[in-house]
This record gives sequence, C-alpha cells and structure tokens, in this order.
Amino acid sequence: MLDLDLWWLLLFPAFFGLGWLAARVDMRAVLKQAKEVPAAFYKGLDALVDDRTDVASRSLAEVARAHPDSLDVQLSLGKLYRRRGENDHAIRLHQKLLELPDLTAEQKSQVRFELSQDFHKAGLVDRAEELLLTLLKSHHMGKSAREQLLSIYQQDRDWEKAIATARELRSDAHSFQHEVAQFFCELAQAALYQSDYDKARHYVAEAFAANRKCVRASILLGDIEVAEGRLEAAITAWQAIEKQNYEYLAMVAERLFDAHEALGKSQEGIALLRGYQRTFSQLELTDLLYQKVATYEGEAKALEAVREAVHARPNLLGVYRLIEAQMDELSPEGRMDAEVARALVMKHAQKLTVHRCKRCNFRSRAFFWHCPACGEWESFTPNRSETN
Repeated sequence: MLDLDLWWLLLFPAFFGLGWLAARVDMRAVLKQAKEVPAAFYKGLDALVDDRTDVASRSLAEVARAHPDSLDVQLSLGKLYRRRGENDHAIRLHQKLLELPDLTAEQKSQVRFELSQDFHKAGLVDRAEELLLTLLKSHHMGKSAREQLLSIYQQDRDWEKAIATARELRSDAHSFQHEVAQFFCELAQAALYQSDYDKARHYVAEAFAANRKCVRASILLGDIEVAEGRLEAAITAWQAIEKQNYEYLAMVAERLFDAHEALGKSQEGIALLRGYQRTFSQLELTDLLYQKVATYEGEAKALEAVREAVHARPNLLGVYRLIEAQMDELSPEGRMDAEVARALVMKHAQKLTVHRCKRCNFRSRAFFWHCPACGEWESFTPNRSETN
C-alpha cells in the first residue's frame, strides 16, 4: 500500500509537466497563426468598427487576393460589396467562386445563396428567384432560401406564392399565422376592388382560418357586407373587433356610424361612439364624436363630449377641438387670441401626431398594415400617438 502511494506522488509532477508542455505548444500555435494573418485583415476589421466601409472593402480585397482559396474571406468580401451597393462587384465575385472545381456541394449552395441576394439587391428579382428555387432541397440552405423567396413574393405582391412559402416555413418557433392571414386579406382586398364579392368572402374566410383574431379580416368582411347592402351584418362584423383588438375600433368608427345613420339609427351610432370613448380612452375618436354630436345634438352637447374626451386623455387634436368649440362665446379680442392658440396647436399636432411601428419605431402619418421600413405585419399603432 505504501509503494502505491509513493508511485502516485511521483506521477503528480509528471502530470503537471505534461500540462505545462501542452499549454506552451498551444500558445506557440496561436502565435504562429496570428503572425500568418495579413495586416490588411486587421486594418479592414478596424475600418468596419469605425463604419468606414470603403477602407474595409479595399483591405479585405487585398486579403482575398492573397488568400484566393479562403472561401470565408471571399464570402465576407462579397457581403461587404453588397452592403456598399457595389452589386456588380459582388455578382462577379460570387460567379467566379462557383467556377472553382474543388467546392463541396454545401459550399456551392452557400455561394449560390449569396449570389441570389446580389441579384435581389440589384433588382434582378427573376434571377434571384431562379437561384433560390434550386436551393430548396438543400439541407443547409433550404430554410434561408425559403425565407428569401418569401421576401421576394411579398415585394412582388405575389400573395399565392407567399402563402405557400410561409406554410412551408411554418414551425413551432414561428407559425406564420399572422402573415398568412394578411396575405389572404391582400387577396380579399383586391377582389373587393373588382367587386368580386364571392371571392373576397372566400379569402376573408381563409384569413380567419389562419388567424381568427385577424382584425383586418373583420374590417374587410364589414366592407363586403356594406357593398352587398347588408348593413346590420356589417355592423356585427365591425363590432367583433372589440374582442379581437379594441385598439383598431378607431379605424371603423366612422363606418359604424355611417351604417347606423343609413339604417335611421343615428342616436344609436352616437351612443356607440360615446361608449367606446368612455371605455377605451386611448381611441382616436374625439374629432369624429364632436362632428356627429354637433350635427345631431347641437354645439353645446358637442363641447361637453369633447371636454369629457380631452379630460380623459389629453392630446393636441382634442385641445384643438376644445378651443374651436368655444370660439363663438369669446369676445373679438379673445377670439383672435384663441385663433392664434388653435393654429399653433394644430401645427404641432400635425407634426407630432403619427402612427408608429412597434418593432422598428418607423413613423408615418399614414397607416400601414405592412411596415415599409422593417417589413413587419400588424406592427403599426392604429391610433396615432404624439411623439417627437
């Protein structure tokens, strides 16, 4: 037993010595590799950090010329060309890479995918699509190719292909139900413009099948009902939005009132607007409510309605209406002062009151179902917010 312990004591220094030797060998290998990296690589990396892409592209091109067999360097240079808008350089580089005889199938797929992005960025969408379709069966690039195709089909408004591609991309991580519902809504909107109400109804039903909480489908269904003279059904469709997402009620508020008015139920329409205003103070209903109440109940009631709305949710447009509603009661001098204040409020309201994308913070006075900046669907705030 004593001899065994002695052997262990003798082995411990040997283990430490082997560990020290391995560390020295690894460190020498690292230092050797670091010395082999061209100085232009570090220069290009430094330029990228400083966002000097012109210097970075020249430096990386120098590295690529020195290492023509390094696929990663060549691909990085191609991406940098594309980022700088030098699409012709990127295309030539990737086409030249495809001519290399020793590329593996995986590497060829990667180069073809980069080339498809070059074509897309250059506006050669057909050529990009043609390349991407050849990658769909690729184990490594198939998913990326479908995602790129989906982007192309949305850009081209080819909603049928977009629907098919989104369904192929569906997974536990991303169901694409919101996107597919919006694609069907685009088709329904086009059919409605052409007065093809049966086809529009079919697409709306498909949108609901993809996403039963699709507000846009409810809006379109109400529009179809109105076009076919079924006002009560239209009111039912639009009121369903309250349970789907009440923030979008402001988008159909005037349509709801008009439908009630056409049925001879103007007071019910006003009562509905008042109810929405009191229950959901963030809805942008003040201006509409003022106009309808003033028409059917008089200026005094309209002023009361505006005052209630502004006190519940102070905002510039509400203040504008509040000043306007009281102008007739002022003296000539007071009216002049109020006019200056009203004009100033409206100027700032028009500047600051915008719809905003909740994903990328893009701002616009117009509402979009599809954000023109980041491409997200249903990300725009339906009610304008005051921001700077």
